[in-house]
Amino acid sequence: MRTPVSDPMKVGPYRIVGRLGSGGMGWVYLGRSPAGREVAVKVVRPELAAEPEFRERFAREVAAARVVSGAYTAAVVDADTEAELPWLATMYVPGPSLAEAVRTDGPLPEEQVRRLGAFLVEELQAVHAAKVVHRDLKPSNVLLASDGPRVIDFGISRVDGAPGLTRAGLVVGTPPFMSPEQMKGAPVGPPSDVFSLGGVLVYALSGRPPHGTGDSVRYQVVFGPPHLDVVPPGLRPLLSRCLAKRPEDRPGLDELLAGLVEGDGQPPSWPPPKVRRTIEVRVGELAARRASGTSVSVPSCLMLHAQALLDAGLTDEMVARAVGRDTL
Repeated sequence: MRTPVSDPMKVGPYRIVGRLGSGGMGWVYLGRSPAGREVAVKVVRPELAAEPEFRERFAREVAAARVVSGAYTAAVVDADTEAELPWLATMYVPGPSLAEAVRTDGPLPEEQVRRLGAFLVEELQAVHAAKVVHRDLKPSNVLLASDGPRVIDFGISRVDGAPGLTRAGLVVGTPPFMSPEQMKGAPVGPPSDVFSLGGVLVYALSGRPPHGTGDSVRYQVVFGPPHLDVVPPGLRPLLSRCLAKRPEDRPGLDELLAGLVEGDGQPPSWPPPKVRRTIEVRVGELAARRASGTSVSVPSCLMLHAQALLDAGLTDEMVARAVGRDTL
């Protein structure tokens, strides 16, 4: 389905202020609750909503996100997976993604990456304690909020005990940050998220994934050594172990946290100064928008948050069946 003739005035109880973006899964809107709270509302395309497999996948995304929703994620506010067009509403996090921050301002210093890593380890501890494996931890799925990062997008997560929806041999994820076992279509567990976390931290330090990008990345993830030449010596052994090919050779989360937190000294301030300025600008834009009462144009500060919500859990076949796919 191409761009709809008109955007909805309301989704569930949320008044739609404007469209944030569109993608293979559907559309993301800026919505307001009756009390005036901003939320991001993801609405599924009709042709995907008509597919029982996709409805199951979307319901699984909502279930996984609800299980871990809280201090470590962009909290799920509401959802209706049985609606004619299923939808999901999450709180808006006024901060850039790690991908945006590094792309705009360059890699982070070692002390900030250590603190980022410690935050993310605690988040993965909460995710794994809920019997969920994220399976798509990557820089664009890490939002840098003022009180710590938030992990988002549970579209391809696996909830322990829930039936799998992916067929044998079907690989889903983001290749530069996938684990070798995930790349090979083998069963994955918490060590797979540790591998992805290692890749995310290498990206934060260097601005590039440890196994590169492009056509060769799948081979490199499974067989090639990670490129850690720009990783500070103090972190290189730990991140090298995170990126071990065999899951059993990777550190557990408790060990990883101990390796990231140095001594008992005062941790560096959070967020990094440039990220703090970005958050202040975005909060200011939203405050000005509320004060003016305008609802015509959506501020650019929300666009990346919308992109991170799009295309979660889509297989290549599903994308191919989405007619005239829109992009942000």
